[in-house]
Amino acid sequence: MNRLFRNLTFQVLVAVVLGVAFGAFAPSVAKQLKPVGDTFINLVRMVISPIIFLTIVHGVASMADLRKLGRVGGKALLYFEIVSTLALLIGLVVVNVTQPGAGLDVTKLAAGDVSNYTKAGAQQSTIEFLLHIVPSNVIAAFASGDLLPVVFFAVLFGVALTAVGEAGREVADGLLRLQTVFFKIVEIVMKVAPIGAFGAMAYTIGNFGLKSLLPLGRLMLDVYLTMAVFIFVVLGTICRMYGFRLFSLLRFIKEEILLVVGTSSSEPALPGMLKKLELYGCAKPVVGLVIPTGYSFNLDGTSIYLSMSAIFIAQVYHVDLTITQQVTLLGVLMLTSKGAAGVTGSGFIVLASTLAATHTVPLEGVALLLGVDRFMSQARSITNLIGNGVATLVISRSEGAFDDTMRAEAERQTGAGRP
Repeated sequence: MNRLFRNLTFQVLVAVVLGVAFGAFAPSVAKQLKPVGDTFINLVRMVISPIIFLTIVHGVASMADLRKLGRVGGKALLYFEIVSTLALLIGLVVVNVTQPGAGLDVTKLAAGDVSNYTKAGAQQSTIEFLLHIVPSNVIAAFASGDLLPVVFFAVLFGVALTAVGEAGREVADGLLRLQTVFFKIVEIVMKVAPIGAFGAMAYTIGNFGLKSLLPLGRLMLDVYLTMAVFIFVVLGTICRMYGFRLFSLLRFIKEEILLVVGTSSSEPALPGMLKKLELYGCAKPVVGLVIPTGYSFNLDGTSIYLSMSAIFIAQVYHVDLTITQQVTLLGVLMLTSKGAAGVTGSGFIVLASTLAATHTVPLEGVALLLGVDRFMSQARSITNLIGNGVATLVISRSEGAFDDTMRAEAERQTGAGRP
């Protein structure tokens, strides 16, 4: 029993349940707990940029053949584009079949203030996004926690280390030892994960209330079911094609999944995913490249949410979109879904920029989703997390950089491999 109580997965699960109960029965007090959840997320964000930098640098520096680096990166980006586009298409098909917005009276739906999101969405452009990848100030990129500039600089730094020879290898070894220090910090921070999950969940329920879910409950149900189908059917099939079992992976990363449930964000789980996928058998260079890049480009859950939300708004406002208009919307989403990586409220920003670009769906409809977005972000973030885990397994296997012996040992020690 004591072992169960010391288990982080059990602690986070209990904290989430208690947070829901506390938010429902004492909403006025629960609203004051937002700083608790935010502080925990900030504790994790504090070390994300250094860990990503150190992981990528060591991974790149350990690749003797830089052509392999380009091949891994190219495979990852191609995989991301194919699977995230498939997620967009699935969302589009489901929302057209289930029609969650049909029959809803827009005048009776609560609308929030999303002016900040729509302004940011109006400013998004593909050129600006591409230019943003190259940091004008490396220190500022680390300070802001912007992942893409950090990834770019880390790859460049790793290539330079490889080019300088022996001196570079000495620096790489030193960075590897420094990385163990940062993972120890994460280990310390994770001890307060249940407190952070409790605060974040209590605030969410207390602030928005369970009653706010009822008018848009049909949309939430459709989104959750669609993401479940995507995970267990699409990602499950991909896993089988490459010799993996999805349920074994899910059991192995269950702590990270529950952390996402509690905080409604996939960021706190990033350090754990880096470490666990290495333990699961993926080569360190592949993990270091695929996971950080996937956090920006492989947003399967976000893709499903965006396509379903856009068509839902059209249905609520009785805008009958033609097949051509929906295909155009899908094409714009393919671009804009890559344009708000690492930005707070990115779901609203991407949705707003897409609606502003297509001029077919009322932009003000985004405000209808504000009250339930926090709840849907849990499914969104979990799907993104699992999608990036599967992507790492696939790229590792395709590169011959996966150790099945390590996987078997990891599953044996955690019980993840049991049927």
